[in-house]
Order: sequence, then structure tokens, then C-alpha cells
Amino acid sequence: MKKESKRERTINRVLLSLIVFLLAVIVFSSIFYLRSNRPYAQAEKEATALAKKYANLENVDQFYWYTREKTYFSLMGTNDKNQKIVVVIPKSGDKVKILDQNKGLTEEEAKQKIQEAHPEAVIEKATLGIFEDQPVWEVVAKGTDNSLSYYLITFESGDEVKTIQNI
Repeated sequence: MKKESKRERTINRVLLSLIVFLLAVIVFSSIFYLRSNRPYAQAEKEATALAKKYANLENVDQFYWYTREKTYFSLMGTNDKNQKIVVVIPKSGDKVKILDQNKGLTEEEAKQKIQEAHPEAVIEKATLGIFEDQPVWEVVAKGTDNSLSYYLITFESGDEVKTIQNI
């Protein structure tokens, strides 16, 4: 039987230490990720329950968390009559608003409207909510200087309601 040299033992210890360190990083990163997503998952769960109760939402295709003047949770999906609807719920849970998806822009159409109007912008995301008592898409875009711009456009027509640029 071959005896391990001192150098081989040192290499094995370093490799074992590296593996233990990487496993610890993976475990702690996973725990951090799960804990940081808990509020989002809880909000989606509660909003879905309200949408099922008040709008007969059967299937959820998309969930949005919108914060501007107030916080709203929006769900897109189909109801019990297989109609495509949007359910917008204020954080307080009262005054649930139900919209016909076919009478408004999709997320992709909202992004496309902003891209056409502001070709220099790199679209980051779009969120559906309520601004000044009307349903709007908030489209977030990054400029060439890495500044953020927020474009609020109406859900129905895509007209710009408010723009906040270069933050």
C-alpha cells in the first residue's frame, strides 16, 4: 500500500475545505433567496384567493405587484366562464376591479408601445396597476447611462399618462 505524501494530504485538505465552503455558500444563498421571496409568494397567494372569491378567477397566467401612489396586486387569467380577465386588488383588499383582457393592452404590447416611443430605452419590466383611478401599465426602462425611467400608459389605449425619467 502506497503511503500518502505530505503534499497529497495538504491538497486533499484544501480540496475538502473548498468543497465544504462552496456547499455552505450554496445552502446560505438558497435560504436567503427563499426568505427574500416569501413576501412576494404570500402576496400572490392572498391576491389569488381574493380573485377567486370576487371574480371567479380559475386560472392565473400572470401576477403583478405594482406600487406607485398605492400598492396593487394584479392577476391575469381566465374566469369560470373561460373569459380572459384582469383582477386588480388594492393592498387593503377592498374595491376589487375586474377588467376584460381583450379591451386592453397585453404586457408585450405595453412594452412595444414604449419601445416605439423611446427607441433608446432598454425595457426591463412592465407591471399592471392603478394610477389616478385608471388601470395603467408601468413600464420600467434603462437608459444608455444606466438611469431608470418609468412610463405609465393606460391599459386601454396605451396613451402615456406620466413619465419619470433619468432616476
